[in-house]
Amino acid sequence: MARLNLLEETRYEKLAVTVYPNQKEAVAKVAQRIAGVIRNKQQNNQNAVLGLATGVTPIGVYNELIRLHKEEGLSFQNVITFNLDEYYPMQPGAAQSYVRFMNEQLFDHIDINRNNIHIPDGTLSLDAIPAFCLDYEKKITAAGGLDLQILGIGRTGHIGFNEPGSAPNSGTRLVTLDDLTRSDAARDFGGKENVPTKAITMGIGTIFKAREIILMAWSKKKAPIIKKAVEGEISGEVPATYLQLSDHVEFVLDEDAASLLTRFDTPWLVKDCVWTNQLKKKAVIWLALEVGKPILKLTEDDYNNNGMAQLAVEQGPVYNINIDIFNRIQHTITGWPGGKPNADDSQRPERREPARKRSVIFSPHPDDDVISMGGTFIRLVDQGHEVHVAYQTSGNTAVWDDDVLRYVEFAIDFNQSIGEDTTQLKKLYGNMRDFLEKKHPNELDTKEILTVKGFIRKTEAISGARYAGLPDSHIHFMALPFYETGKTQKNPVTAEDVRLTIELLQQVKPHQIFAAGDFADPHGTHIVCFNIILAALRELKKTEAWVEDCWLWLYRGAWQEFDTYEIEMAVPLSPQEVVRKRNAIFKHQSQKDRPVFPGDDAREFWKRAEDRNRETAQRYDQLGMAEYEAMEAFVRYQF
Repeated sequence: MARLNLLEETRYEKLAVTVYPNQKEAVAKVAQRIAGVIRNKQQNNQNAVLGLATGVTPIGVYNELIRLHKEEGLSFQNVITFNLDEYYPMQPGAAQSYVRFMNEQLFDHIDINRNNIHIPDGTLSLDAIPAFCLDYEKKITAAGGLDLQILGIGRTGHIGFNEPGSAPNSGTRLVTLDDLTRSDAARDFGGKENVPTKAITMGIGTIFKAREIILMAWSKKKAPIIKKAVEGEISGEVPATYLQLSDHVEFVLDEDAASLLTRFDTPWLVKDCVWTNQLKKKAVIWLALEVGKPILKLTEDDYNNNGMAQLAVEQGPVYNINIDIFNRIQHTITGWPGGKPNADDSQRPERREPARKRSVIFSPHPDDDVISMGGTFIRLVDQGHEVHVAYQTSGNTAVWDDDVLRYVEFAIDFNQSIGEDTTQLKKLYGNMRDFLEKKHPNELDTKEILTVKGFIRKTEAISGARYAGLPDSHIHFMALPFYETGKTQKNPVTAEDVRLTIELLQQVKPHQIFAAGDFADPHGTHIVCFNIILAALRELKKTEAWVEDCWLWLYRGAWQEFDTYEIEMAVPLSPQEVVRKRNAIFKHQSQKDRPVFPGDDAREFWKRAEDRNRETAQRYDQLGMAEYEAMEAFVRYQF
């Protein structure tokens, strides 16, 4: 019976999928699978032939394999490896080289024979590549074929660098990289313009010959493409869908990466559900949008014809369900994000007391506050709350180099105009200019350049916060140490990051905290900054009573919004408030027009924010709520 139930739940899935509660558990299982292959081959005096991948996804597996080698004696003497791909052109010693990546993440820490390592050569001349690729295939065959191939997946659905349009029988070859793939690599190369346009990659046909294939994916960032790869039709537009044709493939996912699969996202379509209030809210909103009706117009037939008959039978009549969910959504809407004084707060998202709250807005980067919740920020100030903003990092890696020269030139001219000696400043300026003219992509800036970039972001943040109505004494710059590397790769969080956060919280003793809740990227600055806040609050909770009365609200940035069913506070913005928010964002001139790290969205930050806020309001309108110009959304986090 259990087997039948599982088949029913996974009927939309066209290949084998194993979902683990978190990445740590999944990584351990994959590493054990690899170790098993190696040990089985050792027992038979045979070589284990592994196909290896690069990128963030397999790093945890490589760390676990290193641990198994050092602590449990796993030997790699009988292992032959073939890597999937390499950028072209690429020197093996370059920071972005997959040769360097594999050495640093795995090979330098195990006892593998260096002659058994094979990685596509990014230094070849163009005319030498076809012969090299043919030889690469022959070497795989001569080694006995791949016993196990591990894969990640790109947001285009590429496996290796087999981009959309790749043929299912393709072999190792030179390819042109998709624009989105290059955008995703931009941080590693110090800008998209520095990312190679080509790469050498194993083909899909080569991958298919492996006796086992494991594709891994972690985090919600990968959830949309995983759904396409697992449940979508086979298509050259999503190369990973070709894996549906293999009987030897398994997708290994954490819960976040699997979250959009039907059995997790809309489970009522594949099984009977335990109808919690949250699941019921999610299902009814889904149904309303699916059939294009406001919630209060949903009928029994709508429920029955769209997989929700169980809910109608167990908790109907459906009109009562509709009323309940409509009220729950309506009660999230408030024009008083700090609570409405002298009002019944039993159906409001925030408390009425104290009437004048102390609020801290934590901003991971110097512009997240106004981009993500600028309207609410201004509303809190206008309504008389004691608002503080804390900029957690300097943001000094996200400033164009020519802006540095422009600001230093201004400083020289200003000092000259008031009769100050500018000799040292001119010398510093000359050194900066010489460095920047010779600077390599992603090269670490000098201390002086980083300082100026940090000052640029700081003055913009002050301008934006002042525009929102804050006095200078309520604007805090934390410059958390974990961020201050001058590189996109940051240091691990330390006790010092938490201590600085504790000190700020002790100073303000807030009733409300607003923090960035963009957790799709498990290595992003937002989640790192949030975990620091959480660690500080949990430490303070042990000794300070005020923490019990402190509520933590999450907001999201310009790239995404909370799902409607998740929203617990929706703050509507008038057309005038939208303009005020836009003007606050405009204070961040270094991020306007074209920021250093724009992501794959060509819109400016203010435009992304306005479109997102308008879409949230439109979604509420579609569900039958009042029509607003825009809305900012929040979710309360219980700590």
